[in-house]
Amino acid sequence: MSNEYQNNHYVPAWYQKRFVPVGQKDQELFYLKLQPGFIVDSRGIVHPRRLVRRQGFKYCFAEKDLYTTRFGAEESKNIEKHFFGQIDNDGCQAAERFSNFTFGSVVGDDFQKLVMYMSTQKLRTVKGLEWLSLQSGAKNKNMILSLMIQLRQLYCAIWTECIWLIADASNSATKFIVSDHPVTVYNRRCGPRSQWCRGANDPDIRFHATHTIFPWSLDKILILTNLSWGNPYQSEVGMRPNPNPFRGALFKLMETQTHRYLDEQEVREINFIVKSRAHRFVGAGKEEWLYPEQFISKSNWNTYGHGYLLMPDPRDVHYTGEVIMGFNDGRTTAFDAYGRRPGERDFGKEGREMRDFQTLYRFKGEFARLFGPVRRGRSYEFGDLSKERDDDSMHQYHLSLEKKKHHRVKNQT
Repeated sequence: MSNEYQNNHYVPAWYQKRFVPVGQKDQELFYLKLQPGFIVDSRGIVHPRRLVRRQGFKYCFAEKDLYTTRFGAEESKNIEKHFFGQIDNDGCQAAERFSNFTFGSVVGDDFQKLVMYMSTQKLRTVKGLEWLSLQSGAKNKNMILSLMIQLRQLYCAIWTECIWLIADASNSATKFIVSDHPVTVYNRRCGPRSQWCRGANDPDIRFHATHTIFPWSLDKILILTNLSWGNPYQSEVGMRPNPNPFRGALFKLMETQTHRYLDEQEVREINFIVKSRAHRFVGAGKEEWLYPEQFISKSNWNTYGHGYLLMPDPRDVHYTGEVIMGFNDGRTTAFDAYGRRPGERDFGKEGREMRDFQTLYRFKGEFARLFGPVRRGRSYEFGDLSKERDDDSMHQYHLSLEKKKHHRVKNQT
């Protein structure tokens, strides 16, 4: 049988290429095997395997016949040939558009292609397929691959309702690395040795404090945060409202935050998270970027950036009521902030309760105190970017919100 479509990339070559430094002639990455093992030479002497290799994309993040299905003596390579071909093409185009996001630069079709690619990418890796096997109990490879295709939209609804932040590492000498499980998650409560992070498991993306992170290139990363984490004073591993992933959802493009510029320490912390959640391999444009642990302490996992490393700026977050839509045929429908529809339990609940608004405003005050008046993320308001920094009066107002909330809590106790 032809060897075509036999070398299956679970991280596409087009994606790897985005992590090669500008001007580098050799299209290669420094490729680190996290557990290299040992070899025994002809004299019986044991040697550790080489940790780092510089390799081209053909050999990085690929496995022979990973997506080949078999029925008796017959083999099929249709998953690699047809299924991933279209998804990868769409994902490449959408990632390029979103990584240079401005108002009007992307359309709904770009969004659909991107979330579909990301959801599939999270499932298609070796780690993702092992996770599917654990969750379903399936052991047969054909069945696991079939589940991957059937559940390719598994994460789309939850991510659609997240706060989207596109962060920038252009001010940092250290750049982002790529792993063999590039769409990964971080929850400050769930350290690398926690019960939620064992084996192929990741913290549930529906936990309040779980951020989904997806490095797009050397300088750009997408960070998705549950809206419910606008209240960071609750359990990090509690479930967000309406956690059902099998439903429709509404994306608010104008609320996408940009203009978050990361310093070098923040980039190293993110790289450490990426490396910690990798399965077997990580790659980088420069060898020194592969070792963020030289600068980062694993014991500080829950305190990176005062515990808010990946948090969008709450001063640009708004709890909105229902969104009502009308169609040409006269039909109407509505979604609340968590994707519930009219008639469903708790529809519009958060819009009716003042507690969530008060907690968000308290958090805005804490954020202003920790990080100052310059915004760490800006979204669009009526087609224009929100202000870059709070003026003195607005900054003092935000600081007063936290104080008022503390006094209220103190008086109540």
